[in-house]
Amino acid sequence: MAARSTPKPKGIRRFERWLVGLAMAVVAFVLERIVMRSVKKKHGPAGPEPAPTTVTSKGGEVDLE
Repeated sequence: MAARSTPKPKGIRRFERWLVGLAMAVVAFVLERIVMRSVKKKHGPAGPEPAPTTVTSKGGEVDLE
């Protein structure tokens, strides 16, 4: 096993790294909530889709029932 080239952070540096990690976790959580809310709004509640109201045809007769 290789030895560490730099010593472990101590004191205030250790606290600072812990605080940055915590802040990044909060940012990731907030962004995930925003994205999930956006996806839910876009898809909306599951329900029957309305029938199409426009029919486009090229040539020939169209029989709609």
